[in-house]
Amino acid sequence: MRPMRRPAVPRLLAGHWKAVAGYGLLLALGTLGLQWLDYQRLARTHMGDVYDVLLAAAFLALGLLIGTRVLARRTPAATFDGNPQACAALGISPRELEVLAELAGGHSNKEIAARLHVSPNTVKTHVSRLLEKLGARRRTDALRRARELGLVR
Repeated sequence: MRPMRRPAVPRLLAGHWKAVAGYGLLLALGTLGLQWLDYQRLARTHMGDVYDVLLAAAFLALGLLIGTRVLARRTPAATFDGNPQACAALGISPRELEVLAELAGGHSNKEIAARLHVSPNTVKTHVSRLLEKLGARRRTDALRRARELGLVR
């Protein structure tokens, strides 16, 4: 078996690889310098355009920053639990609590029905049961009592 031979290096480069690498490096640096000068000429001739682009980018960034700050959804500081002990003691169902919250918002039976996707008769039933459970004769009395108990805000 014959030992493997390395590929033959052309005799022209055999002893001068450092010089060739040096010339290659000089050519690369020269090309880089010419490109830099071309960039400088381009920047000088189109300085107004460069300023316009930079100004537009700054206003875009400012607009995005202000827009995200102003339009960001704010999470409530603390969630309102609606006093579950009072709900359990009075026997108020979660659906009745929803109706009570809508009543506190000042909505009519038809509006509550549309918001909760139920019929107005169902809302009337929930309201009458809430009045009974809260010991009230009118909606305003029921809301006053619910606020006292911490059922609504």
